[in-house]
This record gives sequence, structure tokens and C-alpha cells, in this order.
Amino acid sequence: MIGNKVPQQIVIEVGDIFKRILKETEKVRDENTNDMSVLQAISIVLDKHPELRQEGLAHEVLQWYICRMEAWFAVDADMISLKFWDQEDVLTGGHGLMVQGYDPVIKALAKDIDIRLNHRVAKISNGCNKVMVTLEDGRNFVADAAIVTVPIGILKANLIQFEPKLPDWKIAAISELGMGNENKIALRFDRVFWPNVELLGIVAPTSYACGYFLNLHKATGHPVLVYMAAGRFADDLEKLSDESAANFSMSQLKKMFPDATEPVQYLVSRWGTDPNSRGCYSYDVVGMPSDLYERLRAPLGNLFFGGEALSMDHQGSVHGAYSAGIMAAQNCERHLLNRLGNLEKLQQDSFRHEILETAFPLQISRM
Repeated sequence: MIGNKVPQQIVIEVGDIFKRILKETEKVRDENTNDMSVLQAISIVLDKHPELRQEGLAHEVLQWYICRMEAWFAVDADMISLKFWDQEDVLTGGHGLMVQGYDPVIKALAKDIDIRLNHRVAKISNGCNKVMVTLEDGRNFVADAAIVTVPIGILKANLIQFEPKLPDWKIAAISELGMGNENKIALRFDRVFWPNVELLGIVAPTSYACGYFLNLHKATGHPVLVYMAAGRFADDLEKLSDESAANFSMSQLKKMFPDATEPVQYLVSRWGTDPNSRGCYSYDVVGMPSDLYERLRAPLGNLFFGGEALSMDHQGSVHGAYSAGIMAAQNCERHLLNRLGNLEKLQQDSFRHEILETAFPLQISRM
């Protein structure tokens, strides 16, 4: 038994209308010097062009498109900056899903590097041409320089003490960037009872009540669906127990498949309250200062900063985190060479760069 299916023609037509609405928001941006939210701009567009308004089922489909947009930014549409929302330099090649996860990438990059897991940093002291990192258990590590790549949510929550205290301009930059939240509820079943499509979407009168499942069976061959939730909805899901969150996602699934079987296993993420992240990835807030990223990236003595939030063109992405890390490492290397004049170190690092450029096999599904 299957729930009511939205006709494909309505999905296509409303998708085209949503593109037209977003195109019209560019005019709203050009006509206003002050920034505003994407949702406010959409409201202005619909007031100017009532023919773009949707009713009934078409309205619910439009809300689903807004829901998908909110998932991209991990925040509600009334928090997304109209000025910056479409400024990302999106890579070519289409979307893909890494079947084995990022584990092969991490293992290749981590080869021959001394990595210490489960070392929670409590304090970073910077001075006298040295940096001292203090762990929660009181142990210290001393180095010539350090690169801070913790999620911006950790810095916003002041979970790491800096000595001397971070300057006001750096603290302001950290507070002025948004940290979004998107959670996933993975459900594994004993058999597949859904169609072989990439997404299974649920339409509703509001974007908050919409949702969608990612079909991992199409990519991996395993009978797994992943329910996706972003923004305030993701925050609200974290207030539930794992069992309640899984039950909620099943209630959503049964709107489409009333005879759906119960999952044999489930896994619930909690990025918003995770002590190692305090959110999933960053976003540009309404009214964000134009020099914010320069201030975020600016080093402080022997301290350098990296992570997806500091990426030039790819905030909120793994490739953005990687490129920002490379940039921070190069700046750190340049700083140390100027101070220490150690040519041997430069030669070793150049050899390391050559190693990283060698390819390693990845299994990618284009869904």
C-alpha cells in the first residue's frame, strides 16, 4: 500500500516556478542596499507577482523546495542571507555519494602523521614564539606554531580558552558567522519496500513540516533510508530520545508507505549538541560584514586558523575544509620559514605535498 503520490508534472512545474521566484529575488537584492533574509525576499516577490503564488498541493510542493534549500544551508530560510546565498562557487561534475564514507580519504591523508585521538583541548596559550596546547586532563603539547581547525560552533561556544584572550575583532568575526544544524536518522530494514529513486520527499503546508529520505540502497545496495532534517527542525529533533526520533521518522515514512516494516536498526545524529562540533557547518547570516572572512582567516602570532567556515569559495563542504586547511598550512609554513629559515623543513614538506597529490581509489555512486 502506498500513500498519495504527487503527480510528477506538478513537481516539475512548481520547480520551474521556484527557480523563477529565486531569479526575481536577485532584483530585490539589487533594489535594496540593506541585506535581508531569502524568505523575506521571496515574500516581496510573491507580493509583486501574485501569479507566482501557489495554492493547495502546488503550495505544499513549493514549501518542499524551500525545505530542500534550507537543508543545503542547514538553517531556515528566514536566516539565510539574500546578499550571499548564491555566491558559492559550486564545483562541476554533479553530486556523488562516497559509498565507503570518507574513511579512505582520511586514511590516505593521515599516513605517516602522528595523530592523537581523544585528546580534548581545553586551552591554547600563544606567546614567546611558542604555542602550548593544554588538554582537559592537564597534559601539555608545545610547538613552534599551531593551526586551529575546530568547528566554528566550538569557538562560538567558548569551549577552548585562549591565552592571551582573542582580540575583539576576532571574537566579533566568530560571533557574526552562523553555525547551522542538519541531522540524519538512518533506518536499516530487513528488506527494500520503496522505489529505486534517489529521494523520497514529503510535502506539507510549511517547509518545517516537509522532509525527505535519502535512499542509500540505490547507492550502496544496503536496505537503508536516511531521514534528513535541517535548521530549527533539526534542533527540535535533538530534544527527543533516539527511539522517539526514529519513531517520528517512521511516522513520516508511513505517510508514503503505510505498510512499511519496522527498522531492524537505527542511528540518530545530534550535531547541534555534539561537544565536538556544536553544529554541522557554517552559513552567512543576514547583514554579515563584508570583511568577516578576512578577519576569521587572519593569524594571531603563531596561531593559524582553518576549517570549512574559513573556505574562500566552498563554506559548508568537505572540499572547503580541505582547501582552507591547505591554505592555513601554507601560511603557517611560510611564517616558520621566515622565522626559522629552515630550508630542510621546506624540502621535506615539498616531498609531503607530492605524496598527497598521488591518487587513491574511491568508490563513488552517482545515485
